[in-house]
Amino acid sequence: MYPLVRELADDNIDVAVTCRVLRVSRSGYYEWRDRPVSGRARENELLVKYIEQIHADSRGTYGSPRVHAELTLGLGMSVNRKRVERLMRQAGIQGLYRRKRSWTTVRDPAAEPAPDLVNRHFTVDEPDRLWITDITEHPTGEGKVYCAAVMDAYSRMIIGWSINSHMRTELVTDTLGMATIRRHPDNNSTILHSDHGSQYTSWAFGQRLRTAGLLASMGTVGDCYDNAMMESFWGTLQLEVLDQKQWHTRDELANAIFEWIECWYNPKRRHSSIGMHSPVTFEALHTRSDQDH
Repeated sequence: MYPLVRELADDNIDVAVTCRVLRVSRSGYYEWRDRPVSGRARENELLVKYIEQIHADSRGTYGSPRVHAELTLGLGMSVNRKRVERLMRQAGIQGLYRRKRSWTTVRDPAAEPAPDLVNRHFTVDEPDRLWITDITEHPTGEGKVYCAAVMDAYSRMIIGWSINSHMRTELVTDTLGMATIRRHPDNNSTILHSDHGSQYTSWAFGQRLRTAGLLASMGTVGDCYDNAMMESFWGTLQLEVLDQKQWHTRDELANAIFEWIECWYNPKRRHSSIGMHSPVTFEALHTRSDQDH
């Protein structure tokens, strides 16, 4: 009851009256109030300030696992994850939770799909061995915005993306063009995995793949597990950007997606599947490790 007495006293309510109503000892309250704050309590107060700042820097998205990772990996602090969870709960700080998204691409039943070279084995031990691609959409006041992206399965880095008001083949060929310019993949050793969408089974996209020396791969029709990494990425984008507000114009949303990918997701956002590093940091550590050997 003593914290309540202090809170009411701060509101200019007489301590004696409050203690009498709450049936607590007035002398006991003063003894409690004047007692030195414990070292643990001071640590918790400071830790909550760090947590609040990390949560704000994450754009209000981080839950306790990523906050804990930022404290330990980013700031070098030694703190138990359960303690972080408890303090976040007490402070009313929580992350965002994703919802399931709907499918975007449309299959062309007359097209000849590429074979499945992945068979749900998305684990690779170096960059540019497996790329994954897909398309998503979101409404604005002017109409839908379509976004295509290419992810490197090794680091979860988005290495190519394109945004437009349509989902014609140019959307995916532009995305692939950005990825190949950025990464310069080795001929005939990099797999690009997609679904059976008509954009990916088109002649133009197939020609662009062959020119870049990439190996085409397609999963099972209508099976989200065959593109689980991209589904996870789109879910994160949906949660942290698309569903945050009503978007009035296509340019407004396109700029927000661009900023989120290049300024947050790739360089800073921590991923549980890569040791709670960001994609950029994870690849930098990998390159450094190779050079050391």
